[in-house]
Amino acid sequence: MARQFSLAYLTVLGCPPPEMTYIAAQAGYDYVSLRPIYMGLPGEPNYALNENKELMRQTKTALAETGVKLHDIELARIHDGVDVKKYLPAMEMAAELGGCAVLSSIWTPDRKFYIEKFAELCDLAKPFGLTVDLEFVPIASVFDLKGAIDVLRTVQRENAGLMVDTHHFHRSRDKIEELEAVPRGWFHFAHLCDAPAEIPASKEEMTRILREARLYVGEGGIDVAGILGRLPEVPYSIELPHVARVKEFGYAEHARRCLQSAKDYFAAHSREQNF
Repeated sequence: MARQFSLAYLTVLGCPPPEMTYIAAQAGYDYVSLRPIYMGLPGEPNYALNENKELMRQTKTALAETGVKLHDIELARIHDGVDVKKYLPAMEMAAELGGCAVLSSIWTPDRKFYIEKFAELCDLAKPFGLTVDLEFVPIASVFDLKGAIDVLRTVQRENAGLMVDTHHFHRSRDKIEELEAVPRGWFHFAHLCDAPAEIPASKEEMTRILREARLYVGEGGIDVAGILGRLPEVPYSIELPHVARVKEFGYAEHARRCLQSAKDYFAAHSREQNF
């Protein structure tokens, strides 16, 4: 079975869903990973497809014309005071477009609250046939593999999953061997990128690299092959924001380089890691 790749929203940050879909098709991706949940960040466009019928129509057309499929949507954040029912329209839209998963992360230290809300999010997603995949982020409240496993073991929802981002895994100082004890059924997809091996001392520098300066796979110092070699075969969503390269190359060429570097890396490491 051929390896499958998705173009993640942050890789082409600010690109509208229809254009993103055509770019993905041109570059050779199988899927797109969209952000139809508006997060209200400074300068961020609102691509809430459930609120914009014309944008939804254009996105449907792009998916139909290219054959690219929607893989997952983001980002269903669990934060203080959140009402996860607000994510229902986006999940309904994802199901309508044939999506598989909802990406989530946790940004409140209140364990009782986030366990309750993550479980509720899973229950809301289940009728749409969607998994809810928890991403641990080194600058968030649930920041490492141990914390994410605690959530999944506590909620015990069939459609709950664990989403490993190679950048975040390395920055959270997790041990690659720990992945071997994780239930295989929890893995539905993974985020793929690279970064310098040295872990930034400050949260500010960690955040800067995370949001705007990740590297092409094989260009940095993360043991990407070691991480992925402990996962089952899943689609790889390339989440590789790099502001300077997008400015230099444009969305389409940056997306192409992301995919080509990933394929080259897999080809170079396939034997040693049993890919």
